[in-house]
Amino acid sequence: MNTLTPGFFPAEQNRRLLFQENGEPTPRAKSILAHTPMGRFGQPSELVGAAIFLASGAASGFVTGIDLRVDGGFLSQTI
Repeated sequence: MNTLTPGFFPAEQNRRLLFQENGEPTPRAKSILAHTPMGRFGQPSELVGAAIFLASGAASGFVTGIDLRVDGGFLSQTI
């Protein structure tokens, strides 16, 4: 079994935690971005390629037991 683990992707359920009403990042968002090597949040379209890869027998037929992280490097950083 394979899994897809998304990082931080702004959406309606977390937008108020990440952005102030004026659109500026909250302190929490700044902390997340400082810990993310790519320095930005993900876009939903960036999950598509990873999902297609895992769903394609031709592309990932011999891939098993992985967690494909699409997180801009967030989990690769140590605290």
